[in-house]
Amino acid sequence: MPVATNHRTLSDDDVVRVLDLARRADSVELKLTAPASDRDLTIRALDLDPLQAQIRQVFFFDTPTLDLHGAGVVARARRIQGKGGDTVVKLRPVDPSDLPTELRESPDFVVEVDAMPTGYVYSASLKRSVDAAKIREAAFGQVPVRKLFSKAQRRFVEANAPFGIDFDCLAILGPIFVLKVKFVPEAFARRLVAELWLYPDGARILELSTKCDASDAFQVAAELRALLNGHGLGVGARQETKTKAALTYFSKQLRRARV
Repeated sequence: MPVATNHRTLSDDDVVRVLDLARRADSVELKLTAPASDRDLTIRALDLDPLQAQIRQVFFFDTPTLDLHGAGVVARARRIQGKGGDTVVKLRPVDPSDLPTELRESPDFVVEVDAMPTGYVYSASLKRSVDAAKIREAAFGQVPVRKLFSKAQRRFVEANAPFGIDFDCLAILGPIFVLKVKFVPEAFARRLVAELWLYPDGARILELSTKCDASDAFQVAAELRALLNGHGLGVGARQETKTKAALTYFSKQLRRARV
């Protein structure tokens, strides 16, 4: 499965390859994390208003040694201010041609190319709407974690997890609080999403993203780069992965608590 995950900026040949890959996906999501040194500058330059942010509470589910993550599987639940909640099972990298037809035809299943300045990868996600109160009950151990996920999601996890790993083996990793703002910057005729992830140890990750069709990806990427460069915001910095950072932090806390 082709995937670039190094820390150099993608070349023009890489971009062409991303666009070719995208033709087999349902959509493209362009992502960029702002380096810590530029975080405040990014917020000011793009006129982000924290009072417009939607609060989200995110939980991950994995073993203490992150066996699911090691197999490319992410199981996540979100409680969303004013909107209830959802659960998502994500697999990456993935080859779309290897996916079962029944999954590809499901309205809850999406294959996407995640593209960052330093890498790109196919991902597949299976989503389910869940009552936010039920997620909270699971977080307090009042409801089994598996009850948050549909049968199709559980089968998807078990088909891609290491042997012997199922939902009864998973620990709760979280929560992470997230502030999410949707906005349309000046001179950019497309909505951007800004997510500020707030980690318990005081760390912060600010991610900017936008989704588009494969046919528009090259143009959108060029316009986004021009927007950021125009504000003095570089696009070649080392990228941080918000999910990996969360899993790493909570798995360490969990292992310490069990010693």
